[in-house]
Amino acid sequence: MAKTTNTQLSLALIGGGNMASALASGLIGRRCAAADIHVIDHNAAARERWEALGAHAAAAPDARLSECRVWFFAVKPQVMAEVVRQCQPWLKPGTLVISIAAGIPSAAIARWLGDAQGPYTRIVRCMPNTPALIACGMTGMTAMPGVDADDRALAETLLRAVGEVLWVPDDTAIDAVTALSGSGPAYVFLFLEALIAAGVRQGLDAEQARQLALATFHGATQLATLSPDTPAVLRERVTSKGGTTAAALAVFEQRGLAAIMDEAVAAAARRAHELAQEFSR
Repeated sequence: MAKTTNTQLSLALIGGGNMASALASGLIGRRCAAADIHVIDHNAAARERWEALGAHAAAAPDARLSECRVWFFAVKPQVMAEVVRQCQPWLKPGTLVISIAAGIPSAAIARWLGDAQGPYTRIVRCMPNTPALIACGMTGMTAMPGVDADDRALAETLLRAVGEVLWVPDDTAIDAVTALSGSGPAYVFLFLEALIAAGVRQGLDAEQARQLALATFHGATQLATLSPDTPAVLRERVTSKGGTTAAALAVFEQRGLAAIMDEAVAAAARRAHELAQEFSR
């Protein structure tokens, strides 16, 4: 017998915060109904918001989890082990588990969900980023051996509701994704802060500098997205020998911007690995 859409996309959101809300906003009315979503969140106000949408909500894992085709863990790494173990009694053989907990390796989740027969490997680990809140996210994904082609397609459908997706081979690659695109929006915001402040120091008012910086960044990233040329080639086309852009780029080079970026992304990846060691016991 073929599965119904409701069975395929009945969804448990374990942690009902911003990322879960973004996911639900992309799915409700398109891939599932609000009534197909069950939210586990200890915060009463959060539960009330979900119930107002028509979703089910509970303060702690409960038997309704066993009716959900997909479990989406969106809790902090510090509490992940405890929450996963609380959910384990309601796990079914066909449940697809998706985790966005930074630094928590798939093998640890598989162990926490396992039983006497061994670890549970129907798990997709992913790392979205905050632009998912406006459906412009970038999510890296990796799958354990228990995830079949249908599971992969379903996981991709869910995450595409909040932006683009990219499959990578393993947890080490997800740590790299975390360091680049997961943390990456903060790097962009920091650059924008500095660019706006520099514009103000050159005599623009704060709103003028903000408008110029945001429009420039948006236009440049769109051009890089749509152009067949590399960012290096696009940069060279903006840069005239002896001109204003060349003067600015010379400062970036002198101050070692590329080395700073490399060191920063490496630090983020290293911290992701440390989180794995700290919270995956």
